[in-house]
Amino acid sequence: MASKPSIPKGTRDFSPIEVSKRNYIISIMRKHFEKYGFQPIETPSFENSDTLMGKYGEEGDRLIFKILNSGDYLDKVPAEELQTINYKQLTGKISEKALRYDLTVPFARYVVQHQNEIEFPFKRYQVQPVWRADRPQKGRFREFYQCDADVVGSTSLWQEVELVQLYDSVFTELGLEGVTIKINNRKILSGIAEVIGASDKLIDFTVALDKLDKIGEDGVKKEMIEKGISEVALEKVQPLFNFTGTISEKIDKLSILLDSSEEGKKGIEELRFICETVSKLGLLKANLDLDVTLARGLNYYTGAIFEVSAPKTVAMGSIGGGGRYDDLTGIFGLKNMSGVGISFGLDRIYLVLEELNLFPETVTTSTKVMFLNFGESQAFEAMKAITELRSKNIKSELYPDNAKIDKQFKHAERRNIPYVVKEIVDGKFTLKNILSGNQTAVSLEELMSELQ
Repeated sequence: MASKPSIPKGTRDFSPIEVSKRNYIISIMRKHFEKYGFQPIETPSFENSDTLMGKYGEEGDRLIFKILNSGDYLDKVPAEELQTINYKQLTGKISEKALRYDLTVPFARYVVQHQNEIEFPFKRYQVQPVWRADRPQKGRFREFYQCDADVVGSTSLWQEVELVQLYDSVFTELGLEGVTIKINNRKILSGIAEVIGASDKLIDFTVALDKLDKIGEDGVKKEMIEKGISEVALEKVQPLFNFTGTISEKIDKLSILLDSSEEGKKGIEELRFICETVSKLGLLKANLDLDVTLARGLNYYTGAIFEVSAPKTVAMGSIGGGGRYDDLTGIFGLKNMSGVGISFGLDRIYLVLEELNLFPETVTTSTKVMFLNFGESQAFEAMKAITELRSKNIKSELYPDNAKIDKQFKHAERRNIPYVVKEIVDGKFTLKNILSGNQTAVSLEELMSELQ
């Protein structure tokens, strides 16, 4: 007996309803990406290994899916090397390609490779799957989609302003109220570390500070001390542990704290411009907040840092994030190419919309009307009508087999098809609403009007 088929751990099948809901989210994202001037690109599912390896740190390299060379992939490996089983040395000889880990590094490669064809500043968006050889767990998959929008070739802070507006536009159309766009700046974090004399411990300091809402003030201080940050330094940053007020009040507090740091003051000015401009322009539904504990992506972000949290009524982590990077393409030899980008968390946004019941009913409506099949003669009349309906973008179909009527009705019910045409007599169509049970005899024009 054949074994039951399965899929690899960390991957998913999506039902027609799930695909429809995901496409609904993606279509809204695409619409707003393009409204803001972003152009679509796509890159291959797999890249040359040397494009990806060494770009994500040791942990990231470990999570990259390698692709074995075609044919006899051991052919070029000397017998003595096979005996030693040094996997790092062996990998480069048996695998020259790998599945992409994210969309950012392939985008950097794309910009460098096509720099003579691109008009800068270049605004691109990309919606494609990525793969990570991570340990599967709830909410973490080995294959998932990333939805990114980036601008490269400009240092203008107007780009950050537009990205905040872009987040707001997308979440507003999705019906998500109460979304908070948190903003911080890498220069402010560097300035704080400088002021307390812990510049060499920037990462330790910010990683601990980032846990403030999880482990509290005492927990953060304990972790900082364990990392070698002094009690005197902690006294200087005491204001950060009760950092409340409006954005302008928070900026004023930071100005006092960072008065002796040129780097910190530059970060404050950047934040002030972005936040004041957004405030004057106004947001539709989202809230903008300055979160000085926000410290994501410190290995590559150099300016603004963004993170988007779901409405407080939903227990969910961030549903988006991004920031400014000054040397993304430098890894491929193209220096001084500043960029800024954001990402939308498709899977988490899906779960939030599902929990809040925000998917419109029309999203999961596939076929609007199904014609019953009473045999070849009436099936032909049905197909003529269906052709007309489809020309008006009305989703319609014919049950393909001349089966028992009860079976055809049950098929329509299981497919959630709201209308059925039972029969066609003298140019009149007997239209039945499956939910209400009401039925009427209508002309083709009346049928179109009823279904539109």
